[in-house]
Amino acid sequence: MSPPSVLVVFSHLRWSFVYQRPQHLLSRLAQNWCVVFVEEPVHCEGPSRLEAREISPRLTVLVPHTPVEAPGFHDDQLGLLQPLLETALRERDLQVDVAWLYTPMALPLAKSFAPACVVYDCMDELSAFKDAPRQLRQRESALLREAAHVFTGGPSLYESRRGLHPSVHCYPSAVDAAHFSPGNLKPDSEQAQHAAELQDALPRPRLGYFGVIDERLDLELVATIADEHPEWAVVMAGPVVKIDPRTLPQRANIHWLGMQPYERLPYLLAGWDLCLMPFALNEATRFISPTKTLEYMAGDKPVVSTPVHDVVSLYGTAVAVAPSSQPFVRACEEVLAESAAARLKRHSEMLNLVSMHSWQRTAASMNTLLQAALRSAEQQLAAAADAQPQRAAAAGS
Repeated sequence: MSPPSVLVVFSHLRWSFVYQRPQHLLSRLAQNWCVVFVEEPVHCEGPSRLEAREISPRLTVLVPHTPVEAPGFHDDQLGLLQPLLETALRERDLQVDVAWLYTPMALPLAKSFAPACVVYDCMDELSAFKDAPRQLRQRESALLREAAHVFTGGPSLYESRRGLHPSVHCYPSAVDAAHFSPGNLKPDSEQAQHAAELQDALPRPRLGYFGVIDERLDLELVATIADEHPEWAVVMAGPVVKIDPRTLPQRANIHWLGMQPYERLPYLLAGWDLCLMPFALNEATRFISPTKTLEYMAGDKPVVSTPVHDVVSLYGTAVAVAPSSQPFVRACEEVLAESAAARLKRHSEMLNLVSMHSWQRTAASMNTLLQAALRSAEQQLAAAADAQPQRAAAAGS
């Protein structure tokens, strides 16, 4: 049996960060590919080096460390990153078949390895994020010209990209339903114990959020929820990124738990009465398709969200949607007081949505497109190689 083809991924997100789209998809694609996940460089003193972590037999994470100050996959990093990665691939006897990019900024680095084809998984509108590189839009235009396929993380991103490339595919956030299912929880497990230590002493009802805490959250809304109902416990679990932690609202009934491992999230979720998606409505959230929506629903918990476009269009039948401030608080009150009949109807709608969106199904569909793109690229390369002697002979006659 021939060895699997090599998929090298260039990501602005770190593998050990919040477990989300890249980890879900690539851990599954590693069933069919040899996956090498390349993170943005970490600044260090001294000579450049490469840290390698074997996540599974076919999935390796490479973390470059360089003394260059420029952030991310900046062009100033290229001269150090390229030889580091060349050495790592050579030591593993790997040649890049497909380059998969999460950030357009990595395009020059990816092209330096001459992949047979390139794909772009556009999971966020990175240009709208805080401190986005000024070259990002120009680099994305170049990536769209190079890519064999473009994947988008939701309907909003799909609509914004579908006219820019002939092969754009909408793959919204999905879910590992079994991971969050209440029926699969182990009450005596270590994760159950940790979750209990974090929140079992808190009063009910508990309103919870897990995920990144950054400029996409409406922190004033979080404060309003807590102020309107001091008897509610508002649980916020996730890392604080790109904003000053001192700006987080501090109330006796708001509990900032910090980053929690993916394995613990179902146990935290099981102890909540309602799940929050208090997103700000700004440029940073215009195109988001939050993974947590389906994860909350797979845990059989009601959800209240601000009117983020993809949440409304994909899950509006099962999620309570309200703008910020007082209407949002009223929506929380209504969901907490819902009747048994309303709860049963919501439960049925949530199960239906969860059943429609699995990471395994998404990864399988992507794999089909990747394999076809690679075969097509290899056929084109072979045809070009066959034609070269004929052109040389014709030129010499």
